[in-house]
Amino acid sequence: MLSRTADSLYWMARYIERAENMARVADVAYRMDLMRPIDQDPAIIWQPALEAAGDPVGFAERYGAVGMENAVAYLSLDRDNPTSIWRCLRAARENARALRGSITNEMWEALNATWLEISTLSREQLFTGGAREFFDRVKLQSHLFRGVTYGTMLHDEAFLFVRLGTFVERADDTARLLDTKYHVLLPDPNTVGGAIDYYQWGALLRSVSAFRAYHRIYRDVITPYRVAELLVLRHDMPRSLHACLDEVYELIQSLPGGAAQEALRRAGELHAQLHFGRIDGVFSAGLHEYLTDFLARLNELGTEVNRCYFSPAYV
Repeated sequence: MLSRTADSLYWMARYIERAENMARVADVAYRMDLMRPIDQDPAIIWQPALEAAGDPVGFAERYGAVGMENAVAYLSLDRDNPTSIWRCLRAARENARALRGSITNEMWEALNATWLEISTLSREQLFTGGAREFFDRVKLQSHLFRGVTYGTMLHDEAFLFVRLGTFVERADDTARLLDTKYHVLLPDPNTVGGAIDYYQWGALLRSVSAFRAYHRIYRDVITPYRVAELLVLRHDMPRSLHACLDEVYELIQSLPGGAAQEALRRAGELHAQLHFGRIDGVFSAGLHEYLTDFLARLNELGTEVNRCYFSPAYV
């Protein structure tokens, strides 16, 4: 396979996953804002979403004070926000267009239809049609694309690169969401254990579709300790770091090429850390420090994957 084809497949999948993640983050914040007491600062709800998007400074420079409508527009349709849903879907579609001979017609049609639907959507139309409906639509189309990919694409090297991009991005998104809540929102000890804290952690669980799973497993009140255990170490939680690295390690093992031994070694180290780790050890080292280290090592793994598979030498 040509390196440029592998590169486009990988990044197409990453951008689709990123768009879905932004829709999840914005959807949960929007729902919480609708229930916000009138005297509560909306920044309490929206600042974590902007932090998760990775560019709160860019938002502040353009919009100033944090509010619901500006935050929703920024996360959804802002052409200048590199992690907005609009930018992610455009990038995914551009990669897919370069792959017309490597993906199925059903994959192209699903992604292209999504892009055509959102490409000309205005801010006024977004709120007139309903922001919640928009977020649900983005999530549904992401699920549809993955399902169509699994059901119509030949399960060869190209398929493996699509899957690899999906799970690398998912691990990155989950780690950033968890780190944002723990590191950004907990400087005030007065909120820890209170109603606001409960709803914030509940919102985090909902943003990764883990709210019901949490109560099914722990059958107790929501605590940061158990949320972290669920999203970091539980291998049966689909969006946990452990579950993502299970897939990443297996996928890199399945890809051909002796030059990828360093990528396999890095993936194996991360996987072993999660497979054999205990949550007590994570918190004793510091959850923020643990997640920061994880993100740095995941980025190094992505760099190594790029060197091994997406350089011109890979054919």
